[in-house]
Amino acid sequence: MISFRARLVRFVTRQLFRSIDADADIPSLRSRWEKIAARSRSIAGIRVKYVDIAEVECEWLVPTGCLDAPILLYLHGGAYVSGSARTHRTMVSYLARAAGMRALLPNYRLAPEHPFPAGLDDCVAVYRQLVACGMSPDNIVIAGDSAGGGMTMATLVTLRDSGDPLPAGAVLISPWLDLTASGESAATRKNDDPLFRVEEMPKAALHYAPEDLHDDPRVSPVFADAHGLPPLLIHVGDHEILLSDSTRLTEKVVEAGGEVHICVWPHLWHVFHYFVGRMPEAARALDDIAKWLAERMGTEALAVTGTDRAA
Repeated sequence: MISFRARLVRFVTRQLFRSIDADADIPSLRSRWEKIAARSRSIAGIRVKYVDIAEVECEWLVPTGCLDAPILLYLHGGAYVSGSARTHRTMVSYLARAAGMRALLPNYRLAPEHPFPAGLDDCVAVYRQLVACGMSPDNIVIAGDSAGGGMTMATLVTLRDSGDPLPAGAVLISPWLDLTASGESAATRKNDDPLFRVEEMPKAALHYAPEDLHDDPRVSPVFADAHGLPPLLIHVGDHEILLSDSTRLTEKVVEAGGEVHICVWPHLWHVFHYFVGRMPEAARALDDIAKWLAERMGTEALAVTGTDRAA
């Protein structure tokens, strides 16, 4: 069973998202999330620096002692229409410190004002600029949650197909990989997921791309060729309507002879990692990701302070 804190967070989350639909006023949704994020407790020992890279506003999160550490290029979630470096600062700074890495969060362009491929172009451009400035791809890992997980996979596919050097690995947290919603979990988990309602997913997808592009591999990377990808770590909750996105991608990577490790967390939901400091499962999941990153990148994991680990 999950912890009492997790059950409480789940209840509050379900009540909050029950009143939100894909036709809601997007600027208001963005503002609401930013205000909620502003109340989040920060992680101690993190320096925040604002920069423009490839004409994209970005935010560096640099733990003490990690000025020259490997880079975690983190692509935030938010259904392609919301979210920012600010909304994800607490979760990503925890992960960066735990892994002994520095994180870079691009504020890529959002739909519906900037539909596909604007955001993807921004993410690819930021990665290419890092490499052009002398950052070795072997010292970069790309990661993302939800739509940011989809964006992570789309970035990898774009880079691979363009002949760019690929990063050392990628981490996908509850990735949204199929905008056609054709996975079986859309039906089998429809009453379990506290965040998403199946009937809202097509509406949300249309904000990002027209329906005739929903099966494009750069829009829905679950349909992409899985050959030649770097090692992947996937975290997903067993109660997600997007569970099949992760399991189908895992099967494709294995069939293609690639390296992938998937962690399916029982009784948990979409990007539960976001609630670090509020439920112990979130800290444990981020610690698991940090261990994978540290082992792959040869870094030394650091103790995290300034947030409630609630073990």
